[in-house]
Amino acid sequence: MNSVPWQIQLSWEDPTTGDRREPLLNLPIALGRDFKGMPQEFQGRRVARIVLNSLEVSRCHAIIDSDGSGVVVIDQNSRNGIFVNGSRQNRSILANGDTLQLGPYIIRINLGAIAQTPPSINSQISFNPHTGLPDPNSPQLPPQAAAVLGGGIPVNQESFPPPIFQQHQVAVQDIHATGLEVNEVDYLSIGGGLGSFIWADFLRIYGVKSDRIAALGIDEKPYSRYKQLCLNSQIPLHERLRSNSDSCPDNIWGFPSYALREAWHDLFKGHLGASLRYLWQVFAEPTFAQTYTPRAENVFNSIDREMARIGWSKIFRYGSVRAIRATDDGRYALAYSRTTTGKRDRAFVLARYLHIATGYPAIKFLPDLQAYREKTNDFDSVVNAYEPHDRIYQTLERNGGTVMIRGRGIVASRVVQRVYEARLRNPQIRLIHLMRSPKPQGNKFGKAQRIVENHYEFQPFNWPKACWGGELREMLEKADPEARKHLLSDWGGTTTAARRDWRHIVAEGIRLGWYTVEFGDVERVEKEGTAIVTYIKNKEYKGQMRLEADFIIDATGLDANVTASPLLNDLVENYKLPLNFLNRLTVSNDFELVEMRQSRGRIYAGGAITLGGPQAAVDSFLGLQYSGLCSVDALAQIKAPGITRLNFIASLVQWLKWVTNQSP
Repeated sequence: MNSVPWQIQLSWEDPTTGDRREPLLNLPIALGRDFKGMPQEFQGRRVARIVLNSLEVSRCHAIIDSDGSGVVVIDQNSRNGIFVNGSRQNRSILANGDTLQLGPYIIRINLGAIAQTPPSINSQISFNPHTGLPDPNSPQLPPQAAAVLGGGIPVNQESFPPPIFQQHQVAVQDIHATGLEVNEVDYLSIGGGLGSFIWADFLRIYGVKSDRIAALGIDEKPYSRYKQLCLNSQIPLHERLRSNSDSCPDNIWGFPSYALREAWHDLFKGHLGASLRYLWQVFAEPTFAQTYTPRAENVFNSIDREMARIGWSKIFRYGSVRAIRATDDGRYALAYSRTTTGKRDRAFVLARYLHIATGYPAIKFLPDLQAYREKTNDFDSVVNAYEPHDRIYQTLERNGGTVMIRGRGIVASRVVQRVYEARLRNPQIRLIHLMRSPKPQGNKFGKAQRIVENHYEFQPFNWPKACWGGELREMLEKADPEARKHLLSDWGGTTTAARRDWRHIVAEGIRLGWYTVEFGDVERVEKEGTAIVTYIKNKEYKGQMRLEADFIIDATGLDANVTASPLLNDLVENYKLPLNFLNRLTVSNDFELVEMRQSRGRIYAGGAITLGGPQAAVDSFLGLQYSGLCSVDALAQIKAPGITRLNFIASLVQWLKWVTNQSP
């Protein structure tokens, strides 16, 4: 009889956020959608119940237990079945390293697991508070911001925000008494990026004058950070973004779309074939044609035009917000820093209506890679895909070598393309793609199922297209918080676009042997001589497996957890704001932070920090426009100053002004 462990470790990534879960559990274990639907006991023993938020998972889907032959998984008459290593099974003995798929969840089995203490280091890369760019040497919490966490703002003359910001409600006269500059405005957006720009665009189109709107940020161009992240992740200006034709941040009507504009431009250049191809793509996508996506350069140029049209230069103000507080007159006070090199400058601004669009607070970085960098101080060979790392490809082109990619989403696909382009200059380049587990089948919702090829799951955009303006958007908006968990899990997951060139590159790389896929859980990463060695646990091997590479690129994505943002964490802690099941801000269907409502003021939010609310694609161009529309429409309903609600005639007039490039 085999010795059966009392404990096993299950590990998986959340389908919506990509966050890692690694519980160490006693047998028996129940897996299902409904906590109460799973048994409390199984054969007289207490059950560890794991809730998997997906409608593709049954209320009680499977039981993991032991019998005389070892650890087994038993299907509990589930609707969609269980897949062990890609094969559907009703009952199966589990071996160390097996993968178990239930709906969108791919769970890796670790038998005889010993609880391991994760690295006590920050597995994030923060954005520098002064430049807005990824900075691996920047602490997670800037010194000014770290002071406001845990309810403690130090009381001394140099502290900023000042001691009055320890209160939940700040007196306006106390703010003026600090002697620092105090400005007042009706509408204020925090972040200064694309979310702020789109909100200001809506306000201007709804009739608000530019001198009554302010946007605080550190880059005058609202797309600066986004553009830099695109360039870092190997999306040059001539390449196409993963965005829809009518997702136009410069044009709330979405007409003319990017495809129509590009077709018109190429037609006048005499490129009739290309012009017709763009129009055919929009008409036939995605069934009969590859999905159209706009060129990055065209998107940024169109935003420049709209910036000038709405007077963005009058709206934008340089500053990094340190804290937000309600005031005793029903408004909100913001303490912000305008400090530049050699000059300390701090101020306050009072506003009635706030909009928080701070974007992603940090970049995800795998803990084992962060541990390696902390140990070796090697920031050149091990990088995140969102950090500047062109030097890696330049070195590969000169000397050849082996590069390892971690992650399998859209950024990983772009990195694979860049490595392929480097191989055209130097064929002595190998690529190892390390994934935690195989991907035997794609997520399902209703009768629809995503295609999987070579362990890539394909979808034109990061969410099903109906999440933007179709029935899925309406379904999520009407759903309660519990139902939203299931829907987002089923619709989410790590996907990439089914571009013909990307699929060809992977297929060719596998056939020729320069591209290989490996699976396993990483135990550690070490520097051994000139090589970087990744030690992994793999079910095909007893003991450890070594993978050697010259470079490692982490393409696992961005972090939208609000606790990673000192500003948002302070707001949440100070006012005890509820977070949703994804640790994002809880917002109403018009994207308001209802708990922060004042007699004369409102706070709204937009972007990735609201995922888990009424909209799935919150960090997309169209998602930012939708949240902006909802919030500005809500302001129009309460008759906020300067806003005139758009009707058909007013909208047509404003569109004609957009076409003729006139100020709103």
